[in-house]
Amino acid sequence: MGTWEGQKDIRPQKYRCAHCDAIVATNKGYYRVQDDSSKIYICPNCDRPTYFRGSLQFPAPLLGNQVGNLHEPVESLYNEIRACTGVGAYTACILACRKLLMHISVDKGAAQGLTFFEYVDFLDSKGYVPPDGKEWVNHIRSRSNEANHEIVLMTQEDAQELMGLIEMLLKFIYEFPGKFKKQ
Repeated sequence: MGTWEGQKDIRPQKYRCAHCDAIVATNKGYYRVQDDSSKIYICPNCDRPTYFRGSLQFPAPLLGNQVGNLHEPVESLYNEIRACTGVGAYTACILACRKLLMHISVDKGAAQGLTFFEYVDFLDSKGYVPPDGKEWVNHIRSRSNEANHEIVLMTQEDAQELMGLIEMLLKFIYEFPGKFKKQ
């Protein structure tokens, strides 16, 4: 088991808190007496614990950023995708990115029950894909198809790449237009 002790001035740690999504720095926490590489820091923003073992962080910070003006269930699914990354479920993250494209299409007026290709085509034909963005939306489709139909495991780098593309698509479709809508 081991003994944990609190100490006012343990070595300061800067990190992105997976609980509140804030970038914080603190020297408040606990260290394991038998293993100096194991520490628990308390977030100064939300007061929740984060465990570090060497350079590994648990829970890990979520990939992607919060996106404004999302509709339900698009917002719930995007948050679920980000949560997958916090526990290292990168294949699940990429599979859910595929599902998110379907939800965005239906939210924007596509009929339910279309094929995945038809959902992606709908987004493009209705102008929801940015200019010159068809290739990167196709990349989301291609990588998520690979995760869905092949016997492969996706990596953190794969998830990070798709999360960046999904985030930009959500900002283009929801966040930026929502900022300028007349109230």
